[in-house]
Amino acid sequence: MYVADQTWPELGDYVAEESVAVVPLGSTEQHGPHLPLATDHLIAEGLAREAAERTGFLCTPTVNVGVSPHHRQFHGTMWVDAPQFRDYVESLTRNLAYHGVDRVVYVNAHGGNVQHLREVGRRLRDDGTLYAIEWMWDESIPDLVEEVFEHNGPHGGPKETAMIQHLAPELVREGELESARDGGVRDVEAAEHLQKHGARIFYDAVENSENGVFGDQTDATAEVGERLFEAAAEQLVELLEWLDDRRLDDLLAPAHVDPQPGSRRE
Repeated sequence: MYVADQTWPELGDYVAEESVAVVPLGSTEQHGPHLPLATDHLIAEGLAREAAERTGFLCTPTVNVGVSPHHRQFHGTMWVDAPQFRDYVESLTRNLAYHGVDRVVYVNAHGGNVQHLREVGRRLRDDGTLYAIEWMWDESIPDLVEEVFEHNGPHGGPKETAMIQHLAPELVREGELESARDGGVRDVEAAEHLQKHGARIFYDAVENSENGVFGDQTDATAEVGERLFEAAAEQLVELLEWLDDRRLDDLLAPAHVDPQPGSRRE
């Protein structure tokens, strides 16, 4: 159920019976010469809406701009600073709580958002508002990602390329796949410039990859993208159903370990 397509009486009926919502989040940032800046938020929204359709749970509009200053040297990249991003997502989520939602999955497709979504989830859980967790699509299917690609990449690589070939093929510049591979970092594991003596010495993507991407994009196909999408969507559905089955008290922050404070006072 997509919230923006419903009327308020229909949403009233939903929260009278259900309390789960999915919030898709991504970014608007460079993904090399072959993929659109919309890559991350297209993937997040596609998976969130698919899972909501399969389960009947509520899906909110997508947060399209995330924490992406590390891509700022590439034209068109948009970002918000981390504190403002956290505050915005927290405020949005408290709005859901006001309407009766008490468990939320942040369907995330941008690595730069991860730690900030975790922090928001902790804030909301610790004050007893609701239970919110971050879910990253590729981390739900690591074995499949490893199986289908010889040279995967953490950004703009074959896994994201294949997903967009499946979700929005008209946005993939197929003629640029080889230049994406040749102008980026094909073999991430062999890239010695990413670390020095155990330290990551870089802050921005352009310091590591001339065209901003990693992996071998020519390994990607729409058929592989469909496999990835279906597998990740299934994982998300299972997570939502697991979450729905839990007692809220079991999801919120635990009390002190024993002895409880004041338990021996007279």
